[in-house]
Amino acid sequence: DLHSFPTRRSSYLGTRDLRADVFAGITVAVVALPLSMALAIASGAAPERGLFTAVIAGLVISAFGGSRFQIGGPTGAFVVVVFNVIQKFGYDGLVVATIMAGIMLIAAGLSRIGTFIKYVPYPVVTGFTSGIAVIIFTSQIGDLLGLRLAHAPGDVFGKWQAYLSGAGTFNSSAFAIALGALAIIVALRRYAPRLPMFLIAIALASLAAIVLHLNVDTIGSRFGGIPNMLPAPHWPHFDLAQMRMLLPSAFTIFALGGIESLLSAVVADGMTGRRHRSNLELVAQGIANIASATMGGIPATGAIARTATNIRSEAKKYPGDPMAQRILSQAEATWGDPNAAIPFLTQATADAPYDFNAFYLLGGAQLSLAAKITGAARTTALKAARQ
Repeated sequence: DLHSFPTRRSSYLGTRDLRADVFAGITVAVVALPLSMALAIASGAAPERGLFTAVIAGLVISAFGGSRFQIGGPTGAFVVVVFNVIQKFGYDGLVVATIMAGIMLIAAGLSRIGTFIKYVPYPVVTGFTSGIAVIIFTSQIGDLLGLRLAHAPGDVFGKWQAYLSGAGTFNSSAFAIALGALAIIVALRRYAPRLPMFLIAIALASLAAIVLHLNVDTIGSRFGGIPNMLPAPHWPHFDLAQMRMLLPSAFTIFALGGIESLLSAVVADGMTGRRHRSNLELVAQGIANIASATMGGIPATGAIARTATNIRSEAKKYPGDPMAQRILSQAEATWGDPNAAIPFLTQATADAPYDFNAFYLLGGAQLSLAAKITGAARTTALKAARQ
């Protein structure tokens, strides 16, 4: 499947498809903006590094990947790994480990290792996807309740302990506007599914926060100003001794990045009826991680929740919808102040409806498979009884 590099684009049927991609791109970009910054902070990195990753790695994955609807960027699966690498080796060590992982991903794609994803059992896929959903869900609870935490650990259990300790800082205004955003999404999904529900929810929640002068955190108040330009490429200094120490971390990033990207592509296939090119996807992931690391980013992979959001927003033709990365890059360059007014907690509600989407999708397939196995076993037992 490497002979069709990059993924073929079919022609647009008209302005309707282009309009659908523009709306999907805006929706994914608005959701990815606070999420990428939040994931960077949870990983122990500066918030702009998550934004750089969403723009640079996301564009490479979308443009050259093997899945038409794949959205790439920083993900919750990397949080604990990245946090530990930065704590032990600093950000420069993370850059070297990410570049090493990128080289491994390219080698895996060229060796056609991605083909073997079809042999991964559905229970493994469901468990992995559900684990990611739990990580994302857990990371949003503090913002959903408006908690003010001195420090939020990277691991799931540590976050829940921090939430319990900070329960006294509950913000009713934040919780109310989060519920309002969630209600808008649910209502539009039921009665007007063709409208860009996430974008509308975020826009209305932002307007309500401004007009009513609600005491809620925004992207601007939480993270400060958004950078208005990308950093220049920088190749880090490293030696063989450092590479040996970083090899286990690099392999972990490689394994997580490869597995999650392919599973995200499988989820997209199940939602759209298309088939991805697994080896091509791995090569693109490798290139994206090298590009991200050399331009101030952190590790990236296919993001299941954002990919599902892209599909549900009715993206049509572009592979992975690079429209999202183009819009996100333009937002970074020119719309820093308006984006900074978006309530941070609305991202939790915009991303939440599809955190468990893949779990239901793959779980249904697993139950279907189990039903078939059970039926076959029952038929075999009846034949044996008759004999």
